[in-house]
Amino acid sequence: MTSKKNGYLWGAIAGVSIATAAVAGAGVGRPDATLDRSMLLKASTAPIFAPPPGAPLSFADIFEQVSPAVVSINVTSKVDAASLRRQIPGLPFDIVPRSQPDGADGEDGDKGGTTEKGQPRLPTQQSSGSGFFISSDGYIVTNNHVVENADEIKVVLKDERELDAVVVGRDEGTDLAVLKVKGDKFPFVNFENSAKPRVGDWVITVGNPFGLGGTATAGIISAYGRDIGETFVDYIQIDAPINRGNSGGPTFDVYGRVIGVNTAIFSPSGGSVGIGFAIPADVADAITKQLIAGGKITRGYIGASIQNFTTEMAEAQGMSGQKGAIVADLVPGGPSAKAGLVPGDVVVAVNGVTVKTSSELTREVAKAQAGDTLHVEVLRDGKRKTVDIRSGVRPTEKELAANDNTGSPRSSGGTAGPSASLPAVLGLKLSPLDEAARTRLNIDTPLRGVVVDSVDQSSDAAQRGLRKGDVITVAGGRPVTTASEFSSAVEAAKKGGRPSILIGVYRAGRTTFLPIKVSG
Repeated sequence: MTSKKNGYLWGAIAGVSIATAAVAGAGVGRPDATLDRSMLLKASTAPIFAPPPGAPLSFADIFEQVSPAVVSINVTSKVDAASLRRQIPGLPFDIVPRSQPDGADGEDGDKGGTTEKGQPRLPTQQSSGSGFFISSDGYIVTNNHVVENADEIKVVLKDERELDAVVVGRDEGTDLAVLKVKGDKFPFVNFENSAKPRVGDWVITVGNPFGLGGTATAGIISAYGRDIGETFVDYIQIDAPINRGNSGGPTFDVYGRVIGVNTAIFSPSGGSVGIGFAIPADVADAITKQLIAGGKITRGYIGASIQNFTTEMAEAQGMSGQKGAIVADLVPGGPSAKAGLVPGDVVVAVNGVTVKTSSELTREVAKAQAGDTLHVEVLRDGKRKTVDIRSGVRPTEKELAANDNTGSPRSSGGTAGPSASLPAVLGLKLSPLDEAARTRLNIDTPLRGVVVDSVDQSSDAAQRGLRKGDVITVAGGRPVTTASEFSSAVEAAKKGGRPSILIGVYRAGRTTFLPIKVSG
C-alpha cells in the first residue's frame, strides 16, 4: 500500500496519514481568536517568551475540539504472492507484510495452507491510516490508497471504540475515498472552502503515524499549487511533521476547520523531512459529496496522450515563449482521432480556458460530461485552429496505466538495414521501417517512420535516451519515412537558426516528443 513516485511516498503501511479533527458539527465552540495574551503572561513573574502577533500560545484548545472527529483506520488485505517481500525505495529496510502463520491463533480464519478447494491460501497483511468524520451519521473521509485493496476495515475512535466500516466510494484520480460506519451522533468536522489561509499561516494535523493514533503535529502552510505528478490536484505543501500512517487525515487551520486532506510526503529517507502534501479542501469537499451521492466519479476523455510543451520544444519549433500541451499519440477510433486532432498539435486552450501544461489540459477535459463538445484550440504548423471534440468517459486510472506500455522495444542482434551505409545524422544511423523491421520490432500497427539502427553514445540523442529499435515518426513538424527526409528536416532547423529539432519517437506502443540539439 505504500509506494514511492519520484521521491514522493504515498501510503499507509504502518502509518502515513495526518488526522486532525474539528468538531465543528458537534456543537463545540471554536478557540477564542481574541484571547488576551497579556493576561496569560501575568500569571508568572518569570521571563516568558511571547509569540509574535497572530501565533497561538498553544494548540491544545484546537486539539481538544477536533481530535474526537479523527479516527485511525486499520485495514486487513490479502498479500499478493509476488509482493510478500518488497523493498520500498528510499527506505533502509524491507516492508514485510504481517501475516498470520499457520496455527498462530488456533483458528482457521487467517491461516496459510490451502482453501477448501485445495488452492493455496494467501496470507493477510495489516496496514493503517487516518480519516475523519464529515457528518454525524458516520461518513468518513480518507485516502483511496489506504483502503483500495481492503478485505476488512476497522476504524478506531478517540474513545477507543472499534467499528466496522464499508467503502461508499473511491476516486483514484484524487486519491480520495469515503467510508461509512453504523451509528449516529458522531463528532464531525467541516471543510473550509472560503477562508483560505495564507502561506505562512499556522496549521495543525492529527493522525495515526506508525499506528500511534491521536498524534498532533503543527507547522505552517509552505506553498500552494504544488504539482507532484498527480493529474487532478494542485496540492497544499505543509511543514507539519507527518509520517506513514497519516494518510487520509485532515489538516486544520487555527479555528479547527479542515483546509486539506494529507496524502503524501517528500522523503529521501522514508521519514518526515518537513515536506508534506494535502489535497485542498475545495477539491476534497466536491469529490466526497459526489462519492456519497453516487459512489463514483466520471470525467471527460478525449483519447490522446499528451506531454508538456517545454521551453526547449517551443524553441525547436520556432515558438519561443509558447506554453501548452503537445499531442503525442491518439487512441485509434477515439474522440480526438475522430475529430481530426493529430500528433504534434500543441493545445493552448479548451473552451476558452488557457492551458499551459498537460495537467491543466487534463483537468479542463475532465470537467466535461460524456457527450459534451470541447472546443480545443491548437497550434498546427504555426497557425491557430479550433478542433471540436465530443467527449467520452475517462477510463479508470488502472485501465489507463495498463495501456501505458513504456517498456523497451525489441531489437535484433542482426545487421542493420539497407541504410546502414548512410552517414549518421545527429549521431543517429537510420533505416526504413519496412516489413522486415516491423517483424523484428513487433510492430503490427500502420505506423510510419524511420528506424534507429545505432546511436552515438556521445550525442545529445543518446543523452535524451534514444536507442536502437526506436522509430522516429516526426521531425520538425514533418512526418519522416526515410533517413534523407530526417536529414532534410535537421538542415531546415539549422537554417532557421533553431537550437534543436523536435522529434516524435515511437517505442513499445507509444510516442514521445523530444527536442534534440542540432549543433554543438
